Amino acid sequence: MGKAEMSVAPTYTAHDGEQVRRQHQYNNDVTLAGADLGAGNLDAAEKRARSALKLDSGRPDALLLLAAVAQRRGDNVQTGQLLQRATVLAPERGDVLNNYAAWLCQQGRAAESLPWFDRALVAPGYATPAIALSNAGACALDAGQRERAQRDLRASLASEPKNAQALTAMAQLSYDDGRFMEARAFSERRLAAAPSTLSVLQLASQIETRLGDAAAAARYQQRIRQEFPQDADPNSKG
Repeated sequence: MGKAEMSVAPTYTAHDGEQVRRQHQYNNDVTLAGADLGAGNLDAAEKRARSALKLDSGRPDALLLLAAVAQRRGDNVQTGQLLQRATVLAPERGDVLNNYAAWLCQQGRAAESLPWFDRALVAPGYATPAIALSNAGACALDAGQRERAQRDLRASLASEPKNAQALTAMAQLSYDDGRFMEARAFSERRLAAAPSTLSVLQLASQIETRLGDAAAAARYQQRIRQEFPQDADPNSKG
């Protein structure tokens, strides 16, 4: 028995070596494709991601990269198809499920996205649940599920107090509910947590208007003119 085991060992060693080589090459292609994507080199990113996919079609990472390339190119249909394929390959990977759910929400399918976020949140070993929670909360708000939105957004902020998306959504939710002091607090936290956007500054100005602080509202309008001159309302005051 011992001799039989020894006689086949070299075969397994050779096989394992080839598998390891392909695994290293796959990881290398995925890493370089991600770097190309980050640098805006979409053609190079696509080429490397497709190379990785040929090496191992059973893992979702290359598909996620190809989906990101397609999204950058404005091809929403292909983006969705690639993300859905990734969920088939990795039905219990939180980041994969979150990405597909986020895409559904971006396509105006907010209610449909929520069960996918739920699956992401219970996925074993999911390292960034605050992201899925903030996405789920914002999408629940879009779907008109205000109780769920508040639950998920507050849970996200409990885990990650400077989550910009959750702070923005909570500011909007509080504003819509007429809780303007609370909306101001979330708005100020949002502006301190990340660079401003036009919509965030507009909401901040609206909040101050409802609170009766015309000077503060005017200051936000001034920031809009300075930071987003191409989008500023020429009829705005302040």
